[in-house]
Parts: sequence; structure tokens; C-alpha cells
Amino acid sequence: MEVVLIGVAIIAFIVFIYFVPVGVYINALSSGVYVGIGQLIGMRLRQVPPSLIVNNLIKATKAGLKLSLAELETHYLAKGNVNAVVNALISADKANINLTFKLAAAIDLAGRDVYTAVHDSVNPKVVDSPPVTAVAKDGIQLVVNSRVTLKADIHRLVGGAGVETILARIGEAIVSTIGSSESHKSVLENPDSISKQVLSRGLDSNTAYTLLSIDIADIDVGENIGAKLSADQAEADLQVARAKAEERRAMAVALEQEYIAKIQEMKAKLIEAEAQIPLAIADALRAGNIGYFDYLKMKNIQADTKMRESLIDIPSNENT
Repeated sequence: MEVVLIGVAIIAFIVFIYFVPVGVYINALSSGVYVGIGQLIGMRLRQVPPSLIVNNLIKATKAGLKLSLAELETHYLAKGNVNAVVNALISADKANINLTFKLAAAIDLAGRDVYTAVHDSVNPKVVDSPPVTAVAKDGIQLVVNSRVTLKADIHRLVGGAGVETILARIGEAIVSTIGSSESHKSVLENPDSISKQVLSRGLDSNTAYTLLSIDIADIDVGENIGAKLSADQAEADLQVARAKAEERRAMAVALEQEYIAKIQEMKAKLIEAEAQIPLAIADALRAGNIGYFDYLKMKNIQADTKMRESLIDIPSNENT
């Protein structure tokens, strides 16, 4: 019987130690933070680590912040990062940044690193933008590398666009600015004109950052895009002209072939008609429409005509 009682006592002690973290309770009392035994047992039942909640409450209290166990426990149950939120609140308080627990928790639950956001609010970060390629009106290509200084805006982190959006807007503004320049030389002489025009566009609107400055780190001269396009256009025009010339030649050849075919057809009809003449004369003689002497007269005329044609074809003799 005594063995059973001892076993029950040991089991009860283990259960008590598990549900009542005595070390955490003593640590809270020694730090001036009151935490009830029932609250610690409730955390165990809700599967919330008491040491995490109590240690962060102690840290916040020592920093002069007024937080409650319920706020920290609720944020943990919402899958939030309690350590990051408390550290961010302490950093913001030391930097005189107005950051409430509700806003810090919302930023953390939105998937952003709230501690890094506070750090970027105190120390603006510098981001090297990707190279931007643009072409001035004179056709010369320029490759611009810029350096952007951004300051996080705590109150716009929830729902505000990120760094990628700002860099994309900056690239678009640089392309537009260079594209409106009459000459690439003016851009090379005054690179700060790009920064001024880009900053004046308010590219940080609806973002989680404030755009402090844009510095042009480097400008490289690329290809002569205008000349290349002109050469490509000239080559295209040449190909079109060649195609049209070939089309006209093909049409001329077709017309020539058609003309030759018509001549051959006319010659065939002429030969056919000439072949009918002797038959017609023979029929006329048989019918008595013409006499023999008329036939001889016609032959004499034909012979006279051939003789005249032969005389015309004889080349003239200049020595005669």
C-alpha cells in the first residue's frame, strides 16, 4: 500500500512540475512581473510555451513597455513570432518611433520581418538597382547603374508594395527620362538630371518605403541603336525593291511570251490563209469568175512585186 502511495505521489509531482513551471514562475517574480499559477497551467493546456511568453514579457517590462500575457499568448497562437515583435517594439521605443503592439503584430502576421523594418526605419538601406538600358533620341544606347536609398515606413508596411516595385518604377522612369533627351551627351554631362526627374515622380507612393535619394553610380555607352535600325530599314527596303523588280521582270517575261505566242498564232493563220489562195483561184477559174488572162495578169503583178521587194533589199554600192 505504501508503495502505491509513493508511486501516486511521484506521478502527481511529475504532473505538477510539467503543468506548473516553477522555474519560470520564480524567474517572473524575481523580475517584478506577476504571473499567476493558473495562467501558467492554462498556457500548458493551450500548448503555449510558458518560458517563451514569460521571458518576452520580462524583457518588455524591463525595457519600459506595457504588454500583457494575453497579447503575447494570442500572437503566439496566431502563428506569430513573439521574439521578433517584442524586439521590434523595444528597438522602436529606443528610436522614438511610434510603434504599437497591434501594428507590430499585424506586420509580423503579414509575413514581413518587423524587426528588420524598424532597423530600416532607423538606418535607411541602400539598394543597387539592376542595370537599366535606355536609348536617347539620337539613337545612342545608355546603360545606367543606380543606387537607391530607402527608409522603411512602419505605418505603410501592411498593404504597401515592396522594394521590387520601387526598383521597377525607377527603371521605368530612367528609361522615360533618357528617351526624352535629345542627345546622349546631355545625359552624360548631367547625370544628376536623371535623379532629379525620377525623384520628382513620387515613385514611393503606396509602398512600404520612403524614397530618400537616387544616385547614378555609372553610365556606360552602348550600341548606336539608331544607326542599326536605319541599316536594318535600308536592308529591308532593298529587299522590297528587289522583290518588286523581280516581279516586274517576271511580268515583262510573261508579256513577251504572250506577245510571241500571238505572233506565232498570227503567222499560222497567215500561212493558212495563203494556202487557201491557190484553191480559191482554182475554184474561180472553174466557175468562170476569172479568165485565164486575168490569172496571168495577177501572176505578172506578183512577179513585179517580188522584183521590187528584192531590189529594195539589195545593199547600195558606195563605190559605184
